[in-house]
Amino acid sequence: SKKKGLSFEEKRARMMEIFFETKDVFQLKDIEKIAPKEKGITSMSVKEILQSLVDDGMVDTDRIGTSNYFWAFPSKALHARKCKLEELESQFAESSQKKEALQKSIEKSKIGREDTAERTALIKELAALRQKKEQLKAEIDKYRECDPDVVEEMRQTNKIAKEAANRWTDNIFSIKSWAKRKFGFEESRIDKSFGIPEDLDYVD
Repeated sequence: SKKKGLSFEEKRARMMEIFFETKDVFQLKDIEKIAPKEKGITSMSVKEILQSLVDDGMVDTDRIGTSNYFWAFPSKALHARKCKLEELESQFAESSQKKEALQKSIEKSKIGREDTAERTALIKELAALRQKKEQLKAEIDKYRECDPDVVEEMRQTNKIAKEAANRWTDNIFSIKSWAKRKFGFEESRIDKSFGIPEDLDYVD
């Protein structure tokens, strides 16, 4: 079968290995020779990968005379990744808090209440927050291969957030069960009255 090529993030991680393993300073032409031979990175993608690492502050560069030089040391890269992960953690926590607040607002809606502009706006905002949450998860995954220790700490934070989200989901299911027993309403009517999405489920 045809060998699968490296992903963009795998190429980034392998290029960082060149700097970390050698602790040396290189020109672009040096990287273009080393990367394909030692790390399996195609020569055509070397410049793009290197520039992405420079843009993220993971690789330093300076022009000396007529040549550009590139270098990266583990301590600086670790600091840059920690700062990025802290920023993502903050955004993730904020999104989770807003989601919980919106969920509470939905729960307070009265059974049988007609749809309102406010409820529609809340549901739209909740959907936007869910999308933002998925984007943040993808952004966090981007840094998984770079620092196992920091990512493990991030996973613990995500676990707490997931457990909190599942507790609220459990509360919603309990309220629905109570409403069905108390008033004899159908589940679909409860979902519509509260503005609860039909696919509401626990977070895996």
